[in-house]
Amino acid sequence: MPVSDDAFLGGRLRILQPRQGYRAGLDAVMLAAAVGDREGAPFSVLDAGAGVGTAGLCVAWRCPAARVVLVEREPELVALARENIARNALGDRVTIVEADVSHVTRAELSALDVAEGAFDQVIANPPYHAEGAGTAAPHALKAAAYAMPLAGLDPWCRFLARMARPGGEALIIHKTAALPHLMQVLTGRFGGLTALPLHSFAGEPAGRILLRGVKGSRAPFRLEAGIWLHDAENRFTPGAEGVLRLGQSLAVAYGLSGTEGDAQTPALQSPSAPDTSSQGGGE
Repeated sequence: MPVSDDAFLGGRLRILQPRQGYRAGLDAVMLAAAVGDREGAPFSVLDAGAGVGTAGLCVAWRCPAARVVLVEREPELVALARENIARNALGDRVTIVEADVSHVTRAELSALDVAEGAFDQVIANPPYHAEGAGTAAPHALKAAAYAMPLAGLDPWCRFLARMARPGGEALIIHKTAALPHLMQVLTGRFGGLTALPLHSFAGEPAGRILLRGVKGSRAPFRLEAGIWLHDAENRFTPGAEGVLRLGQSLAVAYGLSGTEGDAQTPALQSPSAPDTSSQGGGE
């Protein structure tokens, strides 16, 4: 399988990924940047549907106290993720297991030395498109990363709830139109849901949403002020530059108020221009 060797976080991470099919990009990095560093205290992270490992590896690079488990079902991507862990010298804190988040059993997880209900943070970038809607992707890996059955979000969110500890936090990045369904399938599993819109332009509808929830919380839903990624000249805003090039968290790069890792209202940014990344889900 032909692969490319791509720089992330301004070259701080080098990621091998397929030249054809789904390719990790901005979504994975923004998802990782939403994970707080917990002021240096040790914590555990599970990246569900991790692909070649981009999001989980970004978390591990920025948070030296994090221990990360990547879960991916496609053998080709598992092999690339394993190589990415090694070539970025993160093998002491990051592991990869081959499993399907929609079907894996407790016994199978135990055999892989992965415990249910043990993770402080669970993150996911699920496929964005309904299976059977529109034209299918010609490449098998791309099709798997971009589309799944219409009810597919429910088993993903069920898996996240299985893996998070009581009081643990879930983070999901998805297209904004999926927010009502995401809230439906998360209700009863995670509470205190907080949605942070990611805008291409200031003043235009957000194309992506970062949804955060806490297992066992009964706090009400909150919609935060959105952030945007490009300025009027189609350059990255300082906040986006901080995340994508410098490896900063969203809290630091965008000046979120309060404690990093909490869902906080971002400071207003300068107007933005279109998001040119247009990456799909699954990483």
